[in-house]
Amino acid sequence: MTFTDQASGTLPHSTATPAGPAAPAAPSGLALADASVPDPFAAAFTGPGGRRSAIDTRTSTPLLDVTIPVFNEERDLEACLRRLHTYLLGEFPHSFRITVADNASTDGTLKTAERVARELREVNVVHMAEKGRGNALRKVWLASPSPVLAYMDVDLSTDLAALGPLLAPLISGHSDLAIGTRLTRNSRVVRGPKRELISRSYNFLLQSFMGAHFSDAQCGFKAIRADVARQLLPHTLDNAWFFDTELLVLAEKCGLRVHEVPVDWTDDPDSSVDIVQTALADLRGMARLSRDLVSGQIPVPELRAALARGPLPASSRTQEQSPGGSLFGQLVRFGSIGVASTLAYLAIFLLCRGIMDPQLANFLALLTTAVANTAANRRFTFGIQGSSQAARHHFEGLLVFGIGLALTSGALALVHGASGGAPDRWLELLTVTAANLAATAVKFLLFRLVVFRHRPTPAVPTLGATDASLPRTETAK
Repeated sequence: MTFTDQASGTLPHSTATPAGPAAPAAPSGLALADASVPDPFAAAFTGPGGRRSAIDTRTSTPLLDVTIPVFNEERDLEACLRRLHTYLLGEFPHSFRITVADNASTDGTLKTAERVARELREVNVVHMAEKGRGNALRKVWLASPSPVLAYMDVDLSTDLAALGPLLAPLISGHSDLAIGTRLTRNSRVVRGPKRELISRSYNFLLQSFMGAHFSDAQCGFKAIRADVARQLLPHTLDNAWFFDTELLVLAEKCGLRVHEVPVDWTDDPDSSVDIVQTALADLRGMARLSRDLVSGQIPVPELRAALARGPLPASSRTQEQSPGGSLFGQLVRFGSIGVASTLAYLAIFLLCRGIMDPQLANFLALLTTAVANTAANRRFTFGIQGSSQAARHHFEGLLVFGIGLALTSGALALVHGASGGAPDRWLELLTVTAANLAATAVKFLLFRLVVFRHRPTPAVPTLGATDASLPRTETAK
């Protein structure tokens, strides 16, 4: 990846490597905050009570860096850059720069970008040998010295009038990320029914299976504070279109605020994006990200300790602290885990049934799946991270297991008594399956209302408390 500034004829940054640029002004993002390098955004990260401080708009570096990721966009790029540049000069009251991120284009895209950059001083060009929007945004954002980072699609389908409302909450410290959304009542969108259906279906899956609260993951109109980006980006893996979703889900899991702006959006009929293949890749990305979150590969508790905003005065209210999401989303996630648990239970039951008494086989099958089921629901369904109260949760989960054992054992005893002691194997299997489903319904209610119910901790007033008392975790690269 090379940085070129055609307006001045010099390199504004040293040539970047996978470890990030060498100059402190463009800090590397492949590690969390590095104690050996002064953090130029440390003062803007948090204010009193864990709130974000406003960004100093008098900074000597451009306040805003807008990235335009492109691949073979020779035809549309120049018009995009001139339109965006004109708008920012006339409507944006602060300093800015536009960075063209060329992703291994094979046409004249790079030459076009460099030609425009020679004329417009605020335009920079970045060329990378690898393809992928996620790869381009990650590298450019980690190398940028600007405190506010944004990106737009090259077709500028989103009306630029939404840029001010997108950036204002980041500059003021109100929000950490901001996204344009095409899927609210106040959005005005012109596009075909196929893309509309795919977009809404994808976001429905995100909200149901991953507990997401944002409404539009893939709108190409987003912004993020650079201090937050440097903490989150090293934990994103996708190099293509799923990058947006991965960043947003991770931000929500870490307790950050995502601001949504309804946009006016007109579909580009000449877009080269294969929406079906992109949708399939997004589904694979959801599966991979879910696995990483459930397995703990992403250090969410540590990131949350470093990034999450401080508690509100009303933090004892359940809705302030409960991370599990809506009842419908919990039901969907609990049901998915329940299906997997039931299949595992039946497999273990049938395996043990051939060599032991049915009651003992039932006990072993339930016990084997109970611990894994509780752990998966704790993290995935109800969104509880870290080891805090894990022992209590598993103990209460075993009590819930006892209720399930009583239901299935009672059903087995009943069917054995009614049939004279030797029921058909299919009847026995049908009975334990029905009893297990009933036990699953009871389990969900107990998990939601008892085991994983938020228990507010009484607030302890402190004198002179500041954000310095909030833990901040550093993770090695």
